[in-house]
Amino acid sequence: MTDIVIRPIGVIHSPFTDRANMPIQPCGARDTAGTVVVDEALAPGLRDLEGFSHIYLLYHFHMSQGFDLTVVPFMEPAERGLFSTRAPRRPNQIGLSVVRLQRVEGNVLHILGVDVLDGTPLLDIKPYFRAFDVFPDAVSGWAEAHQDKAGDVRSDGRFANPRG
Repeated sequence: MTDIVIRPIGVIHSPFTDRANMPIQPCGARDTAGTVVVDEALAPGLRDLEGFSHIYLLYHFHMSQGFDLTVVPFMEPAERGLFSTRAPRRPNQIGLSVVRLQRVEGNVLHILGVDVLDGTPLLDIKPYFRAFDVFPDAVSGWAEAHQDKAGDVRSDGRFANPRG
């Protein structure tokens, strides 16, 4: 395999300055306001984004180091395979959140539902399409019985440092 070089296109700002006690998903931060500051040279790429109610943010878990192939996720007491979770300690440390877009001002996006650490490097933005991105018959595997807890569960530091 060849190396892939990805450069941040901006920075996500949120009220969360510590990994402890953060929401674990956007549904736990529904009314939490934040901003996304996109590199000014890339601002023309934000054109027409204002018409979307929601966007995907892809970002780098910049405070995570290492990974384990099995983890105990926040909503479950049992150990699970890493790729069946959204745990932040991953081989490529890529995060994904769907947030509500309030407005675009130049190179700054004002958002609601931000669930990431302040200063998180932004890798990409994708628009949310309700006709493409909703699957009413989707099944959530092991999390099916636990996903209603996601809005109330907070981070507890279990993914802050490598095990061992």
